[in-house]
Amino acid sequence: MYKDIREQLLNELSEIDKAGTTKSETEITSAQGSHVIIDGKSFLNFCSNNYLGLSNHPAIIAAVKVSLDEHGYGLSSVRFICGTQDLHLKLESQLTKFLSQEATILFPSCFDANGGIFEVLMKEEDAIISDELNHASIIDGIRLSKAKRYRYKNRDMADLEVQLIESQSARRRLIVTDGVFSMDGYLAPLPEICALAADYNALVMVDDSHAVGFMGATGAGTPEHFGVSDQVDIISGTLGKALGGASGGYISARREIVDILRQKARPYLFSNSVPPAVVSGSLKALELVSSSNELRAALRSNAKLFRELMQAAGFTLLPGEHPIVPVMFSTEAQALGVAQKLHTQGIHAVAFSYPVVPLGKARIRIQLSAQHSQEDIRECVRAFSQSVS
Repeated sequence: MYKDIREQLLNELSEIDKAGTTKSETEITSAQGSHVIIDGKSFLNFCSNNYLGLSNHPAIIAAVKVSLDEHGYGLSSVRFICGTQDLHLKLESQLTKFLSQEATILFPSCFDANGGIFEVLMKEEDAIISDELNHASIIDGIRLSKAKRYRYKNRDMADLEVQLIESQSARRRLIVTDGVFSMDGYLAPLPEICALAADYNALVMVDDSHAVGFMGATGAGTPEHFGVSDQVDIISGTLGKALGGASGGYISARREIVDILRQKARPYLFSNSVPPAVVSGSLKALELVSSSNELRAALRSNAKLFRELMQAAGFTLLPGEHPIVPVMFSTEAQALGVAQKLHTQGIHAVAFSYPVVPLGKARIRIQLSAQHSQEDIRECVRAFSQSVS
């Protein structure tokens, strides 16, 4: 039997390769950081979600080591049986306070959080209205729900209102959007979304994975950045990007929403608890983020410097303020060629082309970190300039 299946799989893999969308993995033999070791050589790393440079922070590593001694390696259980430690309750409480919400529930990942919430909250008589460029975890989570599904064009408020009008017969309506769209670095227009939600009696959910920790005055993300924290009903997010970069996710929301998720969310009920070491590291990351603006200021400064230098060098960038900075190219071949030349100069950056991004919108997505020095950034810009000359 497997012989037939093997041929089918090989054909499918061949088609992926022909389409130019085969995903290869780069082996890194160092800790995550602004500099990483690849093939025995040091590379400047410009494609990580390590926005605040906390993935290898000594204070976080120290906290994790203490946690291993005091709370062990893993819990071998789900939360409601034998898998809830004081650490889990403390992190949920700290996230709730940090995000100005009413309650928080941890999940093994944000993918699990988004995969578990919709089928619990939204039934056949309800409607989910989703931005067309939302993360795959939101798309998959919506598919698990029996609710009616509506899509609106990316950040298009006129189209969102059309979908709200069309879904007016639903018992409940939920507008869901990424806070930051990771391929473009664009922010969702949350004030306008919240205003429409109020007009049409809908809930608002934001996946803030690419903003929590560094967007907003205290790092609480895009709701804080736009001053609408009290108008957002549900925030999903990750501990695996700016907040230490390990793993784990959460839903922070109205108390009753979190309470019902504890009773019914399948990824929560049937997955092992987030490991205590990850929880301890995340607690230390939150402490670092909450106690100082230094890392956020450095990240903003680095993103600003990179944009200014690249534009002065004649490159086309998508506009924005986020540390995701797409450098645009006229053809897929050009983007791939530049990425390959960057690699030869010790710059680790990835090209994206169709169908990952729209045809004619090929890019190299640069992600800045607070850990990058100004000289790191200037070296990256020099490498770009040499790669197109």
